[in-house]
Amino acid sequence: MDASSVFQDTLPLSSDALLAQLDDWGLSYRVHSHVPLRTVEDAKGVEGQFMVPGENALRLKNLYLRNKKKRNFLVTLEQSREIDLKALGADLGIGNLSFGSADRLFQTLGIRPGAVSPLAMINGVQNDVTFVMDAAAQQADVIYMHPLVNDRTVAVARADLLAFLDRIGCEVTWLP
Repeated sequence: MDASSVFQDTLPLSSDALLAQLDDWGLSYRVHSHVPLRTVEDAKGVEGQFMVPGENALRLKNLYLRNKKKRNFLVTLEQSREIDLKALGADLGIGNLSFGSADRLFQTLGIRPGAVSPLAMINGVQNDVTFVMDAAAQQADVIYMHPLVNDRTVAVARADLLAFLDRIGCEVTWLP
């Protein structure tokens, strides 16, 4: 199985159910369908199809990480930001970090590789995943991310993303 919406019914929470929940909470978004995206480079190849010119937008890359104490982290960064995992672990005071496995990603965030997104914290908060987000998100008007699958992208206003995180009880650690 891949991370596309074809297999969304095999997820603990489907993309369709997530979008319905956003609707129920009165959170607005624009959804765009496209080919499955697995990397930032893939995303750069299609983002021109749906990004609004002149929009103060943030495009993301997301890292599912673990430390030696087996704590899980979702780190969300501006897509072109370079990151040194050793320095990140030291800056956050959590020790050395490494990438989590696909199986653990599914167990903790309920998604598959290629669909990692802040919206997966709807599952992550129940599984003690710590959410770390690039402070650049505090300056963006709109943030683009996957809604649990990698063949859809949603554009969410920053205020609505923060309202979503608050609604699910997700505390954000801001990364300067």
